Amino acid sequence: MRRHLKNILTLMAALAINANAATFDNWKAYMAYGNITDIEPAGKLVYVLSSGSIFSYNTNDGSVTTYDKVYPLSDCTISRIAWNNNAQKLIIIYDNDNIDMLDNRGNVVNIKGYKEKSMNVDKTINNVVINGRLAYLCTAFGLVQINMENGLLMETYNMGRNVTNCAFANNAIYAYTTDGVFKGSNSNNIINPANWLPTNESVDFAHPNDISVTTENGYTQYYTYDKTNKCYWTNQSDQKLQAYTIGNDGGKTITKQDIIPIAPFYNFFGFMTVSNDKLYACSGMDWARNNPPSIQVYDPADGSWELYDATGIAEKYNIKYKDILCLAVDPHDDSHVMAGSQAGMFEYRNGKLINHFNSENSPITSIDGFNGNRNYQIITSMAYDSSNTLWITNAAAEGKSLLGYTADGKWATPDVQMTSTQSVNPKMIIDKNNRIWIGCGMYSDNGVFCYSADKTNLYSYTNFVNEDGKAIGTIEFLRQVAEDKDGNIWVATSNGLLTLTDEYQRNPSLGFYQIKVPRNDGTNFADYLLDGANITAIAVDNANRKWIGTLSNGVYVISNDNMVQEAHFKADDSFLLSDNIQYITINDKTGRVYIGTDKGLCSVESHASETFESMDKDNVWAYPNPVKPDYTGMVTVVGLSFNADVKITTTNGVLVAKGRSTGGSFQWDCRDLKGKRVASGVYMVNTATESGESGTVCKIAVIN
Repeated sequence: MRRHLKNILTLMAALAINANAATFDNWKAYMAYGNITDIEPAGKLVYVLSSGSIFSYNTNDGSVTTYDKVYPLSDCTISRIAWNNNAQKLIIIYDNDNIDMLDNRGNVVNIKGYKEKSMNVDKTINNVVINGRLAYLCTAFGLVQINMENGLLMETYNMGRNVTNCAFANNAIYAYTTDGVFKGSNSNNIINPANWLPTNESVDFAHPNDISVTTENGYTQYYTYDKTNKCYWTNQSDQKLQAYTIGNDGGKTITKQDIIPIAPFYNFFGFMTVSNDKLYACSGMDWARNNPPSIQVYDPADGSWELYDATGIAEKYNIKYKDILCLAVDPHDDSHVMAGSQAGMFEYRNGKLINHFNSENSPITSIDGFNGNRNYQIITSMAYDSSNTLWITNAAAEGKSLLGYTADGKWATPDVQMTSTQSVNPKMIIDKNNRIWIGCGMYSDNGVFCYSADKTNLYSYTNFVNEDGKAIGTIEFLRQVAEDKDGNIWVATSNGLLTLTDEYQRNPSLGFYQIKVPRNDGTNFADYLLDGANITAIAVDNANRKWIGTLSNGVYVISNDNMVQEAHFKADDSFLLSDNIQYITINDKTGRVYIGTDKGLCSVESHASETFESMDKDNVWAYPNPVKPDYTGMVTVVGLSFNADVKITTTNGVLVAKGRSTGGSFQWDCRDLKGKRVASGVYMVNTATESGESGTVCKIAVIN
């Protein structure tokens, strides 16, 4: 582990980190709200903790507001919340010990002192108890006192005991621990652990902020009473928020119901794909994780989310309906979606299941040695080719590791197949030449296999070396294969990032290799690109930059020529939700990059939009346009060709800015070559393709 970290740090020094190489902005977070676990009434607002995130409901106007790391919170994955009526603030506890305080105007104060405090004890926060203006953190070592009026950490009582609750009476603090109840009298020095004494006194450990739990309606139901609005708040069986009152006769009257943000239901984004601007997502990753069968569709046009209905499917087919591993959207009909799981393949139309394929009605078979077991017929990846045939990988299936399903509903099985040990966890892509590349690797028999376009030949690439020809060390996992804009094939492994150029593709014995990156420090030394990094995901944008996800080191963005680190996003210094990346996919039309993490989904604008073969006034435009006096951001020109030469001039031909397109877009800060804001006027955008075709494609009006 130390060697891997050293290699990564060395690479960061070796890569030419160019802060001006690209602008990545407009982050968004898409937090799930599918499992309510706490409800905190706070005057006109009601705060709800659901799936590790919070939203609020405004009882005055019925509006729903979400809160996330992009705005206004400082972190994500919330474990506990509590409203302090005296301080008029909500305390928010994160699973990494970070702490925020939020008021009803949306202002946030971050209390990072506890997270950053170095202690040789378990700092887990078990509970939060409100007492006046103070909040008491019940921790695995004792109690911590926070002043919620000013956000200051006050006293720390290191009792050396696991505290799960506390109470206040008789000028003393009572701590409920796993070793019994202990009393600390305020008249004593209770910072000294010896002054916390066991007691048999009768103490009430119930608090106004406590959430009540019942299962009398057939599901886990949380409820609390709201003194301001004189009603109870609870979660419905579908995990939406509801309010009710209780009459004198004991009968319940529902006063509000079906309250939930427009958001995903699950934080599972281990596989994603974009079709017709919509994002399709499922659990992905490896099989046997026992995740719910989540297929979620996001439409950025209206911000809506759709969750495919899973009701009754397991019972209907007598299968374990879990772990949706992959998706493929019909290129000719995005209402038609196929999905692979641990129990075969599923076909959906308009979000409803219409077919299930397994060994009983298709060539799909169980993993070798499981003799037709319905729950081990594992489809790990799938993709449509240019003829609209769906190709799927059938994990560890002897003689049937690759199968095709044609547009007219017929099955095809290539004569040449990988062995069951070579295809334990296969992940595939189809390249621009209609060849199928399959990366296989889980502990043993790691390799990349390539089917010719006609599926008659199978080539094996099992040699993994660095650019000097030295063999790469142990590769436990080979996770993903990708093709860049130059036709090079990349493979993400648990021991670094490797590539296969056209020359190496023609000679399988050469195998994949690590790229050498010069240090550019006046020496002749070089290092290997992401050597030793545990790579989990790779995607290529329209500028041919590689977006590299890692297991614990965030996301790298590597330039077109692989020599420049254009960005390195980590959770501590960016809006990235977590450093543990599960999948990355890109909307090629808009350039938005979707990043699935173990804490949920976020996205960032790459400004590498769709590229065009030709550039003219019909497909090139700039925004915002006109540029108004109060606008200080970037003007973006879209509709350009790849690596186009861009010059911005005045109407009389004076050059004010120049550069190259990033994918199909170019950004201008409305400044001239000397860095000064340009004068009011109309500016011409002149472009030239790599082949030299040039012309004026659009105009930008600047108003100061």
